[in-house]
Amino acid sequence: MVVAQRRLVVLSLGGGAAVLALLAVLVGPGSEQTSFGRDLPAPPDQALDVGRPKPLSGEAHVSLWTTVRRPVTARSAPTRAASAVANLDRSTPEGTANTLLVLGRREDAGGDVWVRVRLAVLPNGSTGWVPRDAVAGYRSVRTRLVVDLGRLDVTLFRNGRRVLQARIGVGLPQWPTPRGRFYVRNKLERYRSDFYGPLAFGTSARSAVLTDWPDGGFVGIHGTNRPELIPGRVSHGCIRMRNPDIVRLGRLMPVGTPITIS
Repeated sequence: MVVAQRRLVVLSLGGGAAVLALLAVLVGPGSEQTSFGRDLPAPPDQALDVGRPKPLSGEAHVSLWTTVRRPVTARSAPTRAASAVANLDRSTPEGTANTLLVLGRREDAGGDVWVRVRLAVLPNGSTGWVPRDAVAGYRSVRTRLVVDLGRLDVTLFRNGRRVLQARIGVGLPQWPTPRGRFYVRNKLERYRSDFYGPLAFGTSARSAVLTDWPDGGFVGIHGTNRPELIPGRVSHGCIRMRNPDIVRLGRLMPVGTPITIS
């Protein structure tokens, strides 16, 4: 009778459940526990280890930059209803990709991601928010340029260590070199000439009064045909360097490098 009941239990169950029921019956009450279930190997470690989110530019001495993918309006806040700060094109007046320094990111109430960027517009120091899908992927730099208008020199740091220092010429009092936080917008060699030297860097800084930089208003860092005037206050706002110094800077400083002028 007991055997018949056991067979009925097994036959009424299917698949894996039948196997488990059979094992339970065979063990029976009062029997010694088997190794089934107790000695199974531990589950493997999780293959995908998802770390904690990290803020942009969280690593020391690292800055991020990007370029404009499509014409877009930068806004004062991360929402399409915010006021416009600037209209951004894909390219600069010099024909290079329009570079933006990345300062942060935020997700709006609708789930859209916005990126806060430094802008090459007046007033100097302006920032704005653009949709993430309007800009390209992030790129990183480990350099930083410091321009000292009082000492008339420029210092380039990489990973926090000084790698270049040189004397410079800056703007005359009536055409001052603007102070603030900027970035290297492009590297230009097609303006090579006696006046500009072998190469020039375009920056996001703009003169509020006058400059001789192409397209008007943008402050550049370039060579010179008058090295004897350096150091000094000799320009319309641009930063002039002796030609050997600007060539060396060209090898060491990439586009996207943050600039502090003080």
